[in-house]
Amino acid sequence: MQILRDVLLILHIIGFAGIIGGVMSQMPKVKEGAAKINGAILHSSWLMLVTGLGLVGTLYARDFQPNNMKIGIKTLILVAILVLAIVGKVRGKKGQPVSAGIIGSIGGLAVVNVILAVAW
Repeated sequence: MQILRDVLLILHIIGFAGIIGGVMSQMPKVKEGAAKINGAILHSSWLMLVTGLGLVGTLYARDFQPNNMKIGIKTLILVAILVLAIVGKVRGKKGQPVSAGIIGSIGGLAVVNVILAVAW
């Protein structure tokens, strides 16, 4: 069970790195109005959501009582990131530029999620 938890945690951290890397790669394009939601942002959002739920499952499987309020807030933040990424992807497919607010919000929410994971 510990190996599964470690693998899920590593994938969860890789998901965070993918979101931040995707956001940082789009920052120079925001000024030009050519920013888009790339695969790194969208797929890493899904990766973080799935592995995060898997990590909670491993906690319950080991009869450990996690902080459900923290898990709920982190899940809501991840869902918000995913919704923003999907909205941005749809806008990009319609030929509309993705605003700096969407790109910045995705990056900011990802950082808040890490702060909640570490500090709370």
